[in-house]
Amino acid sequence: MTETLGHLGMALIFLAPAWLFIDDWRTAMVFVGTGFWFGPVPDVDTYLRNWFPVEIHHHGVVHTVPAVIVFTVVLGPILGWLLKRVLGRTNWFSREAADRAIAMGMIAVGAATLSHLAADILSAPDISTRIEPLWPVVQGPIAYIDVLYYNSIWATWGLFVLGLLVNAVFFYWSNQRGSGRRTQSS
Repeated sequence: MTETLGHLGMALIFLAPAWLFIDDWRTAMVFVGTGFWFGPVPDVDTYLRNWFPVEIHHHGVVHTVPAVIVFTVVLGPILGWLLKRVLGRTNWFSREAADRAIAMGMIAVGAATLSHLAADILSAPDISTRIEPLWPVVQGPIAYIDVLYYNSIWATWGLFVLGLLVNAVFFYWSNQRGSGRRTQSS
């Protein structure tokens, strides 16, 4: 999936369950709204090959679970710290979330970057190189499920719209089932 919008949509899908686990709807919105931007991060390889004289191919090392772990450990605490610093004293980031900001940032970055690998497994085999998500432990692709055409505008927009819809459903469902747990302040 070369289109960034499709990766943003897949990240929205992966982050949507947060609505069920985060008690305050505003904090859940901040979590999903800041986390989904990390979905396209593994495509940094398309820029790295312009900056370095070394052969860097798309769907290479940054499209692996070890790279997702590195992104999570490096970028996650930064996101958590920023959220706490910027929103920690507002109604948009609950006190409980501020206490767990680093962990929340790591979960957001980890889920979003992992969603990228899932999207590429669903789409990459037709005209692009398949990803090897478990490299260096497992050589070669673990699976390829060619259900989305790589450059399809329908798949790209479809994933994004699906991500928005899934979040709307989880938001509605979490408010219906957990209205007693949620913060009642407007």
